[in-house]
Amino acid sequence: MKGPTRKRGTGPLPALDLDRDQAARKFSQVAEAFSHGPGVTAGEGKGFGSGALKVSGKIFAMISSKGKFIVKLPKYRVNELVAAGKGQRFEPSPGRPMKEWIVPLDKGVAWVQLAREACEYVKRSTL
Repeated sequence: MKGPTRKRGTGPLPALDLDRDQAARKFSQVAEAFSHGPGVTAGEGKGFGSGALKVSGKIFAMISSKGKFIVKLPKYRVNELVAAGKGQRFEPSPGRPMKEWIVPLDKGVAWVQLAREACEYVKRSTL
């Protein structure tokens, strides 16, 4: 017997199968790739933004308290990734998806590459 089916673009997709430690290690590789970038800083302390990378003081990539990697991209790019099944919109609370924030779901999605794209987008939007 087949399990329930999900229409494309409806309902939540399964999260990328990484535990918090794996996600933290993978995010540290992203942070390392940006460690010498001009204007890029890493969040410190506790609370929102503590596990974040910022450019010009604005967050472009972060790891959530649940171990999800999240990046800020233009709305059209988020729509493309969602339509391709490679990500889902970030929801800080259930039912409140953010238009410019995405959680990659595909293991084939390169976090560093997405973070570079996000960094450039945020950098351009702060000019």
